[in-house]
Amino acid sequence: MLCKESRSQKIEAHMKRIILTLLLIILSGTGIFGAQELEMQQPTVWPSLMTDIKTTQALNFCGEPVALDNQEVRERLEKELLLILWDRPQVALWIKRSPRYLPVIEKMLRENDMPDDLKYVAIIESALRPHAGSRKGAIGFWQFLNSTGQKYGLRINAEIDERRNIFASTLAAIKYFKELYAMLGSWTLSAAAYNMGELGLQSEMVTQKSKDYYRLYLPLETQRYVFRIIAAKLILSDPERFGFQYTPQDLYPPLAFDRIQIECFQDTPIQVVAQAANTYFKAIKDLNPEIRGHFLAAGTHSLLIPQGAAEGFDVRFKQLVQQWQAKNKERVYVVQTGDNLTSIAERFNVPLPVLLIWNRLDGKKPIHPGDRLVIYPNETQSTQEDPASRDP
Repeated sequence: MLCKESRSQKIEAHMKRIILTLLLIILSGTGIFGAQELEMQQPTVWPSLMTDIKTTQALNFCGEPVALDNQEVRERLEKELLLILWDRPQVALWIKRSPRYLPVIEKMLRENDMPDDLKYVAIIESALRPHAGSRKGAIGFWQFLNSTGQKYGLRINAEIDERRNIFASTLAAIKYFKELYAMLGSWTLSAAAYNMGELGLQSEMVTQKSKDYYRLYLPLETQRYVFRIIAAKLILSDPERFGFQYTPQDLYPPLAFDRIQIECFQDTPIQVVAQAANTYFKAIKDLNPEIRGHFLAAGTHSLLIPQGAAEGFDVRFKQLVQQWQAKNKERVYVVQTGDNLTSIAERFNVPLPVLLIWNRLDGKKPIHPGDRLVIYPNETQSTQEDPASRDP
């Protein structure tokens, strides 16, 4: 009997060790534990949630005080802190991405005499993801709608979407916030207007006879919005207080690049740019998330390439473009009655996804007699990519 109990105890202890190890691996992947904690297999003690949300110091957003003496205001802030801290993996990703993008935003805010706290708007809007999108059609780091982005100088068309460019979109956000502040005289109200629109906010201010964000009854999302930004500021200003232990090696490296300018006299494959930069297609797309599809449109482009690749780039690019043009003498095919994309692809012995990429076509949309399709018969035909010709 003792032998059986001893064996059972050993199995139970072994299972506990396995579970603890798996838990540590999962948590280390979120950034909650650093590498040293994983190696030592000693869990970090998280502060209690009650300790997390207990805020005694005076708080401000862009220098404007948060009315924590108002119990309702305190409750709203505590709610957002609790909800954000519940999603610890997401916060860990905020922390990891911050060294990559926040220095760019901070520098641009500083150069334009804007409050540093506005950088937390980008955290809440997109979690610092260039391809973040909403159901309403907002895209990019600052979640601009198409119309608003274009109003503040962003190029948004079939080839380029600068809402995904950290530099261009941040400059647009600065222009928008400057206009909102000039209109409303408050950064807190400006943030609320950024979320719900200035006309809607002004209407509520007039109707409710109040210019105090904390006393306005606004759409529920906007009532939470500034508090979420303040919660992000609290957490990212002191991550260790909230149980996020990490080393510099746990963070993603800052952006490192050379900026080049090229002239394309016709639509040019991004792959040619990648070859000239001694890198690969994905690297160019990742550094330039505003580029849509697989080609650069004819015209002048300012691009980021891997750091150190600018030396000799122009010579390599011109040579590669000439080689590509010589090899790929394009043929224009005019769509005939009865044609479809599949039959055309089979006729020219090219994969259908490649035909869609060459012509920036959506495979779900029909073609019509008289449409003109570009065919590159000598192009490599091994590509098996997703047929969508646009980034999501």
